[in-house]
Amino acid sequence: MASMDTDELPVVLPTSSNTSGLSIALHPLPILNISEHLTRLRLQTRTEVPFVLGALLGTQNGRDVEIVNSFELAVEDDGLTVDQGFLITRKEQYKQVFPSLEFIGWYTVAERPTTRHIALHEQFTPYSSTPLLLILQPSTIFAASADASGQSLPFKAYEPTIEIRDRKTRSVFIEAPFSVETGEAERIAVDYTAKGGSGGTSLESHLQTQRAAVKMLYDRILILVKYVSDVIAGSAKKDHAALRALSALIASLPASENTEFREEFDTEYEDVQLTAYLATLTKSANLLNDLVDKHIVLTSSREERPGLSVRRRGMMGRPTDFDRFH
Repeated sequence: MASMDTDELPVVLPTSSNTSGLSIALHPLPILNISEHLTRLRLQTRTEVPFVLGALLGTQNGRDVEIVNSFELAVEDDGLTVDQGFLITRKEQYKQVFPSLEFIGWYTVAERPTTRHIALHEQFTPYSSTPLLLILQPSTIFAASADASGQSLPFKAYEPTIEIRDRKTRSVFIEAPFSVETGEAERIAVDYTAKGGSGGTSLESHLQTQRAAVKMLYDRILILVKYVSDVIAGSAKKDHAALRALSALIASLPASENTEFREEFDTEYEDVQLTAYLATLTKSANLLNDLVDKHIVLTSSREERPGLSVRRRGMMGRPTDFDRFH
């Protein structure tokens, strides 16, 4: 009976009395991989919430954790035992391609961690002393259990720990906050994926990238303008650090309406245009020089041909000097 009571206890400690000290940064690639994994299994098994299991790869420096990549895992026929051979093989393959990434945890799809996840967690401890758990909550479940944290993604990260209850220890989880971190290459890849991977010329791709960058800059400028307007109107809280950063940014921009700046800009523009014009003149003079050389060669060869014909007529009609002396 005691064991049954222990099994029925929640495996997630309340965040009010227990907090995680981890700083987790989640990259877009594992988010896309997990979402694709869930969607594919839904179509294959025709179930709303299929059993999804995979490994998380990343780096850890003290309490700072970065989740960079992921791959799927296989289970035995009982559905509770992880295929250790498959896990080791895939982990070594990824290690050869990404030597800096380590096994830092695993992911699944569920409403919340249960005792089944505790049993799975124990199978990952040989590869990491404290493997993290990343749970994807489907949109229907996440909408029903949304809290006031304002997390926009249906993901929950959990850190494993040990709880002592009635002089007995058991493995439990603590919810850990995370943030989404993206690089320039990842933003371009995500934008390309969101557009369906449509092909095009290199110029079209370059222009689309430039357009997306300009649009992003424009949107952020609108946000800053709205924030300053709200601060002036008194409807937004004044953040002195943000205002100082904004003032420094504006001060670093060139004063395009200044007369001295316009004169200097026009001078540099004219210098660049003059340099380009001189380069064009040099190239044209070089081409003209080659044309003149070819014309000289052609006309000189034509002038030599009549003399050759006279000598030939002399050899055929009249005795030449060679014949006269011989």
